[in-house]
Amino acid sequence: IGLEIKREILVGELSSFRKALLPVLGAIGGMIIPVSIFFIMSQGTTYTDGAAIPMATDIAFSLGIIALLGSRVPSSLKIFLTTLAVVDDIGGIIVIATFYSGHIDMAFIGYAAIGLLVLLAGGAVLKIQTKMFYFIIGGVVWFLVLNSGIHPTIAGVLVALCVPSVPVYAPGKYIKIIRENIRRFREDDDLDPNSRTILSHEQMDWLKEIETASDRVISPLQDIEDQLHPLTDYLIIPLFAFANAGIYLLDIEPTAVVSGISLAIMVSLVVGKFVGIFLFSWLGVKTGIAPMPEKSNWKMMSAISLLGGIGFTVSLFIASLTFDTSYPIGAEMLDNAKLGIVAGSLTAGLLGYMLLRITLPKSANAIEPGTTSATHNEQRQ
Repeated sequence: IGLEIKREILVGELSSFRKALLPVLGAIGGMIIPVSIFFIMSQGTTYTDGAAIPMATDIAFSLGIIALLGSRVPSSLKIFLTTLAVVDDIGGIIVIATFYSGHIDMAFIGYAAIGLLVLLAGGAVLKIQTKMFYFIIGGVVWFLVLNSGIHPTIAGVLVALCVPSVPVYAPGKYIKIIRENIRRFREDDDLDPNSRTILSHEQMDWLKEIETASDRVISPLQDIEDQLHPLTDYLIIPLFAFANAGIYLLDIEPTAVVSGISLAIMVSLVVGKFVGIFLFSWLGVKTGIAPMPEKSNWKMMSAISLLGGIGFTVSLFIASLTFDTSYPIGAEMLDNAKLGIVAGSLTAGLLGYMLLRITLPKSANAIEPGTTSATHNEQRQ
């Protein structure tokens, strides 16, 4: 998440104030309204501390649902939801760092700050591009922040912000190196494309130089993010969901999902997220301070607002930090919270998918009435 935030700020949807404003407004509404609804519904109860649980949007699962509809979904809506989820993550990280940290040990914070300075110096001054440098020093920083009393989530983001975004080679230099090495394969020495033969030492050196240049034209920021995506999507997220979504149903009353903390979380995710994202986005467009996403209309925006109610993994994470399971009441609250998160996320996801399926054009090139897009002539061009 930290790597994605930095990339979005540098070259993505958070790099331009006007481009980022609408999803930022939607994210703010999507945090304020659900938290407010939960707080109102939990007044006078023992689970008021869980107000932050429904504030986050799960970027992986929400974008996964959009992916099911393929090219029918305008890219502007994908960008809107992605940026909204990133801003939600920033809000979640701030809440975790502020409200879920224990006793602060300033000595460990000082050591962690030294580690961050080493990372900054390594990237900005020494121009170190080796990924292992950032993994090792970053791991040390994470361990120190963990022991300082501050939640280590914030360490992951700070380490990510220290990873260099500038490659060793500019694209022009990379192309020059490739051309020089390919030129060395003289015409009379060209290998038969259909034959498999042992390369000479010189040919191996030329190819290794191309390989090294290929590594150095990609910045550590993009390289690490690209390598972590499969690990995160196919291992970390499923493993986290498997480990944390488990609910022991034998100890839960069937009516628990429509009462107490489960109901508060469900209403906050499904209704609160929808109202918050849609209302703040509508106000942003109607007041003229932010543009409507291209090739979209308010029916599509309402479906995207529903998908914002998929809180799943992030909500589970905040719930696990909120309730102390060493006490029976804490364990019961956590189980009921998980039930509400799963039920609310599933409801929001299904409703959002069905509404989006109905409101999207039948094909990627179709022009829907009321959409904000280029003219018919511009689209044909």
